[in-house]
Amino acid sequence: MSSRHDTGSAEEPPVVVRDRRRIDPRSGEVRAHAAPEEASEPASSGGAAPSAGDAELLVLIESLNSAVQERTADLQRLKAEYDNYRRRVERDRQAVVEQATGRLLGALLPTLDDIGRARDHGDLEGPFKSVAESVEAALEGLGLERFGAVGDEFDPLLHEALMHSYRGDVTTTTCVQVFRSGYSFGGRVLRVAQVAVAEPEDEPAAPAEPDGIEVTSVSDDTDA
Repeated sequence: MSSRHDTGSAEEPPVVVRDRRRIDPRSGEVRAHAAPEEASEPASSGGAAPSAGDAELLVLIESLNSAVQERTADLQRLKAEYDNYRRRVERDRQAVVEQATGRLLGALLPTLDDIGRARDHGDLEGPFKSVAESVEAALEGLGLERFGAVGDEFDPLLHEALMHSYRGDVTTTTCVQVFRSGYSFGGRVLRVAQVAVAEPEDEPAAPAEPDGIEVTSVSDDTDA
């Protein structure tokens, strides 16, 4: 009796009844919680192998990452090409501006020659002097540079020698007279200077005495 009483008094686990029917028998509608419950049961078991859907998702993620990397590389390459194109266009635009300015300055060089000749002859006076100085200042402001002065060392890239002479007061080929000034713009020579140059005089070399021969003076003895 005691054993039978002890066995009956032990607590039995509660009985859980789950209604897995997708359609509610009362309302006739599909239950919204049926699918999630069924999907959640395999996830509760630890160490279960990934499903085919998870593998497909990983493949899709890797494919998307690869596509993003390719598109990023394409964008970087496109940006580099655009930067090079922009620098090249800016360089070409600057070159066109310099060429146009150089042609304009070259066309005004005869006018500057006339102003220089008038200044040398003392005719640059009054209002004409102010206008001439304003023109020269404006052209210098654009980058026009004048070169060619007395005392400059002769440079065939910058000077055109119209006259040549020898002088003892120079040590190298030197410009001793300037007939027409030269001009440059932006490091490019627009016109060379026309000058007269002088070279150092060559000192005559003393005659060399032959080896082993002594040179003595000979005097006429009229008393002999």
